[in-house]
Formats: sequence, C-alpha cells, structure tokens
Amino acid sequence: MTSTTDLIPAPRALDGPLRCGFVFDERTTLWAGPGTGTTERWLRSVLGAALDLPLPPGPEDSPQAVRLRVDDTLEPEAYRLAVSATWGVEIRGGDPAGVFWGAQTLRQLLGPEAFRRAPVRPGMRYGIPHQTVEDAPRFRWRGLLLDVARHFMPKDGVLRYLDLMAAHKLNVLHLHLTDDQGWRIEIKRYPKLTETGSWRSRTKLGHRASPLWDERPHGGFYTQDDIREIVAYAAQRHISVVPEIDVPGHSQAAIAAYPELGNTDVIDTTALSVWDTWGINPNVLAPTDTTLRFYEGVFEEVLELFPADVAGLPQFSGFVHIGGDECPKDQWRSSPAAQARIKELGLSGEDELQAWFVGHFDRWLAARGRRLIGWDEILEGGLAPGAAVSSWRGYAGGIAAARAGHDVVMCPEQQVYLDHRQAAGEDEPVPIGYVRTLEDVYRFEPVPPQLTAEEAGHVLGTQANVWTEVLEDHARVDYQTFPRLAAFAEVAWSALPAPAERDFADFERRMTAHYARLDALGVAYRPPGGPKPWQRRPGILGRPIDGAPPNR
Repeated sequence: MTSTTDLIPAPRALDGPLRCGFVFDERTTLWAGPGTGTTERWLRSVLGAALDLPLPPGPEDSPQAVRLRVDDTLEPEAYRLAVSATWGVEIRGGDPAGVFWGAQTLRQLLGPEAFRRAPVRPGMRYGIPHQTVEDAPRFRWRGLLLDVARHFMPKDGVLRYLDLMAAHKLNVLHLHLTDDQGWRIEIKRYPKLTETGSWRSRTKLGHRASPLWDERPHGGFYTQDDIREIVAYAAQRHISVVPEIDVPGHSQAAIAAYPELGNTDVIDTTALSVWDTWGINPNVLAPTDTTLRFYEGVFEEVLELFPADVAGLPQFSGFVHIGGDECPKDQWRSSPAAQARIKELGLSGEDELQAWFVGHFDRWLAARGRRLIGWDEILEGGLAPGAAVSSWRGYAGGIAAARAGHDVVMCPEQQVYLDHRQAAGEDEPVPIGYVRTLEDVYRFEPVPPQLTAEEAGHVLGTQANVWTEVLEDHARVDYQTFPRLAAFAEVAWSALPAPAERDFADFERRMTAHYARLDALGVAYRPPGGPKPWQRRPGILGRPIDGAPPNR
C-alpha cells in the first residue's frame, strides 16, 4: 500500500487518508458507466492480472465495487478518485481520459505489486485508506519524443514506452521516424525506403569525433500493421501518436533509397548510402516538383496510418510533424536547379526556399484537415495560422511563435533533452551535452515569463526529447530517460510553484516509493547514487559541455 503523499505526479488536492478504507479481494467488482470502456478493459487486463483478481462486472451500488463514470462537470482530463470503506471506490473523470488518469492514481495507491504483470503474492488483500484525490493537468500536451531513427526501437519497446508514459500521465508520443541514419516506416508505394533506407552497414560508437565503430549492420522498420497497432495501443491509453517525417534536411536515408530526391546536379546521389555517423548532414532534398510529389505520396500513406477523424482518438491525433530543422543550404547554393527555383518563385534566397518547402506541406496538410508542427526553424519565412512549433533551440522560438499567434510545445534542448548527461562524474555513460540532474528537470518551467497571459495561452504544453545517437538499446534509453521523466511528468501535469520555490526534497522523498514502481516495471533507470557498473560505457567518447546551460 502507498501513501497518497507518495503519488507522482503530485495531485492538485487530497482529503485524507484515514485509517479505514477499501480492500481489493476476490469480492471486488467493476461497474463501468458510458464512455469508460478503455479504463474498464485496462483495469481488468493490467491491474487484474497484477493482483490476480478477475474484477467481474457488478452492480453500481455494491459496496465492493470500483465505479467508473464520466462527469462533464469536471475539466477535460480531470478526475476525482474517492475511496470509502462503506461504498467502495469511485473514479469520476471529466472525459474518458480523466477516468483513465484516475485509474493510474489508483494503481499507485495499491503499491508496487500493482505494476507487475503477474501476481507475486497470490491471495494477498490490497487495502487503500479512505481518501479523496482531486486532480487535473496543468498542460494539455505532455509529451515524450522517441528517436527511433538513429537507433531502431522494436515495436514491443514502443508499446512498453506507451505503458510507461501512461503510468506517468503523459499523453503525446512524438515518434521521430526518419533521419539520415534510417527510415523506419513502411511506405508501400516506395518500397526502397525500407529495403534500402532502413538499415546501415555500421554505426559510429559515441560522439562523431570518436574513433570507434560498431561494424555490425543496424536497422529495422515498422510495417504498416505495426504502426496501426502502436496507434491503437496508444489510443487505448489516451495517448496521441504524432509521426515525424523529416524534410527537407535529415534526409540521406531517403536519398540513398531514391537518389532522384537529392541535388543530383551537385553531387552523385547514387553513391550515397544510409549515413553511419552523427551530426548535421549536408545532403538535403532537392526543391523540385519530383521531390514534392514523392513526399505527398509518403504523407498520404502516413495520414491513413495516423488517423485524426476517428471517434475516441486522443486530442492531438491530427498533428503531423515535418521536422524542418538543421537544413544546410550549401548544396542549394551550388545547384543550378535550386537557383532556378528561387528565381522562378521570386524568393530572396535559400532561407526563403526552405520556408517555401515547409509552406507547401503546411498548406497540403491543412487542406486535408491536419495540423503541421515542426521545429522552431520553420518560423523563418512565416507560417499558416494553424501550424504549431516545437521550440527546441531554447525558449526564443517558442516566445516568437506564441507572440505571432502560433501554438507552441516547449522542449528546449538545454533543459529537457534527456540524452544530455545526468551528472558530471566520469562514470556517466557517453556523456553528451549539459549536466541536467533530476532536480534540474524538476525545476524546468515550460512557460517563459516574457509572455503575456494571452500569449501564454498558446503554450499547448511541453515535451521531453530522447535522441538516440548514443543510446543503442532499451537499457540505455531507460537509463537516460528515468528517473528524469518522472520529474518532467510532474512539471507537465501538476500546478507547481515557481521553479526556485518547488519542494525538491519532497519530490525526492516521493521518488523513494516510485523507484519501487519502476523496479516492478523493469525500468533500467539511473540509480540516485550513480550508474551501476554495467551501465557505464568506459572508453566511448562523448561530448560533455561544461557550465550551466543558457536560459534563452
């Protein structure tokens, strides 16, 4: 049994707990009102399996019942969880998602055994003290980016991360599906994208300056049915999946598969292979009609796989991320075809050419009822009113976007890129970037103080990004992601005070209970005292940056 005061994220309000309470045993039944089916199924399949309880249907007024109901007097995603010895457990949600988040809190109250896949103490009775928890999220967009392009994460790993996100009340999975180092989604009309583009012959070990290589081929991709399964699994957990297809930079894997997509009048694109190292790649898409038609074909299949107009899908399912970042212009400057396109369109130069490229897909997606989102470079040259911005190069892009009336997701590299190292010690595996400790993440504030209240209303929320250049398997992803994702989840969900006033000591205390939950889930997190011997990567070069990150 867990104390209410051990909950993560911290709830908005609670009353209790008192000594008497409710006991989960073989008599416990489940009553599910209209609109609560996803939570009903989740409770039986996940919580029931962990506690060895069938949770059969039962009458609404049974004192042994867990009751689920939608209550539209509550805010969207809000919930009220009430536990009583005399009338059981009731979870009210402002919508189906709110009921589901209440069930996540119920799971925490039952203790770490509730986070296992099968019972470890058959026949045990699990009691919850009499109490009421009232809660609602601060932000609508509470996201996690998984980079499955640099190192492929098999489908089961993605499903596992959806479960981990749900346990922390995160509701947007941003899947970075394409990059120079790999194309990870099946596109039936362009089979070479996966036949050629989904694997590379070897991989740089560590930072790009490292002399070391892993000479094994690396690759993998999701079939269209895999993607449908991921999207459906996420929807059952009230999580939106936002696909990212990167254009016009970060595209060497696509060019290796279809050389005509590159700047053929500048380089021999037929000689390119899927990139095996890291950094900003000079090989970008050619700004031709051939390229536009090709990617329209890609996006047509992507839209079918990531539907937006199906009843019951989560709120951000209509977004499509097009990247738009880190596009070197050297090849366009040298390309007669690119220069002719600039002249034809009456553009001032290569920067406006990139804006034209992004704008084409902005309009194309909007015409199909979708919303484009891209990295903050897409602001350069102007955006359609419905487009949104992922602010990654600090806060500045998000501030500019919000002031221009665009919705924003705050994910500044210096604060919430979880591939950055967690401590300054030499034992940290492949140290990248700034030191971002658990406390640093806990004190991250997504809304810049420079914004007015009206401008701040454009901040949809926030997102932690997990880039995988030096994260070769799920254990390395776990190590970089946890426990910091728990701190981030509280920042995204809870109404916390100003960063300097946040009670990190209390969060650390609550993490003591939360580590037991992560252990039960099999998460290979970074221990508070530093990495275990097998979590280190001695001799593999990183790129640590000293000092405090810029707060801009």
